[in-house]
Amino acid sequence: MHRAHIIISLYTQISQSRSSHSLNISPTKQITGVFLNTMKSKSSVNRPPTPDVLEDTPEREPTLQELINIKLIETGEKERLMELLRERLVDCGWKDEMKSLCRAFVKKKGRNNVTVDELIHVITPKGRASVPDSVKAELLQRIRTFLVSAAL
Repeated sequence: MHRAHIIISLYTQISQSRSSHSLNISPTKQITGVFLNTMKSKSSVNRPPTPDVLEDTPEREPTLQELINIKLIETGEKERLMELLRERLVDCGWKDEMKSLCRAFVKKKGRNNVTVDELIHVITPKGRASVPDSVKAELLQRIRTFLVSAAL
């Protein structure tokens, strides 16, 4: 919305609120409140980029990592690898270990004082560091085999 439209909208809303309310609120507070309400309602609008922005961005080639990820998804291999990882982590006790770390953290901080984001922030580094090397090696070997067979 252009600045002129915002000002007109603000003026219209203020004059409507003055006629409908007999409260003694300063014009500055009215303008601020109306402006914030106007901006809040407009901030959620999801507009596509302007055409000149699209014209200026050159087409880029996907990276090797993106190509591999696309191929893994297309063939269904990514889902199979994820399932293998889940199985191996359950088999080696990693999942139970992470569950107990989470419970200990929640117990220490208090059940009502912990957010999911905070729990993830604290537990993720410990979880990544404690994945057994044998599980990592098996997954890496499966990925290498896939890449050879897919000729990437």
